[in-house]
Amino acid sequence: MFNPKNMLPEIQSLHDVWFSNRTVKTTKLHEITFDDLTNSVISTGPFSFYIIDFFDMSLSHISPSLFEMHGFDPENVTFNDVLGAIHPDDIEFVIKAEAFLTTFFQEKIGREKLLNYKISYCHRAKLENGEYALFNHQAIMLTMDEHGGYGKSLNIHTRIDHLSNFNTYKISLIGLNGEPSFMNLSLEEENQVLTEFSKREIDIIKLIANGLSNTEIAEKLFISQLTVKKHRNNILTKSDSKNTAQLIKNCLIQGII
Repeated sequence: MFNPKNMLPEIQSLHDVWFSNRTVKTTKLHEITFDDLTNSVISTGPFSFYIIDFFDMSLSHISPSLFEMHGFDPENVTFNDVLGAIHPDDIEFVIKAEAFLTTFFQEKIGREKLLNYKISYCHRAKLENGEYALFNHQAIMLTMDEHGGYGKSLNIHTRIDHLSNFNTYKISLIGLNGEPSFMNLSLEEENQVLTEFSKREIDIIKLIANGLSNTEIAEKLFISQLTVKKHRNNILTKSDSKNTAQLIKNCLIQGII
């Protein structure tokens, strides 16, 4: 059993957030191969991934790029090594983000729907050469127990400093299986207005990013060009983007496309 002692206080604080929410026994993961994971990742830059089991904080299905980017020892790498690579000035945000997510799903969406969301936020992490770069962290919960305890999660870290060196310190939730999405959630605003993005809007964002025109999007989705135009205007307003280029950049950084 994992025993989170003798570690940095900041990392201990992260474990404290997860401890009361994790499973009390290991959960069964549907058979998944390394190739399955690699093929499921859509990345805008160099990336690594692994599966974390919150029951005992053990790692599995680790991509070789995790060792290559951060200089971890392939034979002895632990989850605490991964957490320890987070920039000291960003660790407090990560702690608050994980605590925020626990409360958000409990009170706003429903804990059981965690399996239908991809969580996304950014933080800096140390590279193999000792320098820091901005990464987009994405997490998809793969298993939970019957009481909603965290089981296994697929974590994907994509280097995005070629897109931006500015961290918004906000969270986005990308809905899967028809669930709505939420962009740019603030940790500071307790009574913030939640702006939902429907599955259709997310689909249109992805088609815009692929370079499709309004006419092409209308034909692909079997809707009118006027409807596409209305969706585009609504998406720009909801995402607080001045134009399509800014929208695409923001969505790339947040792991939406």
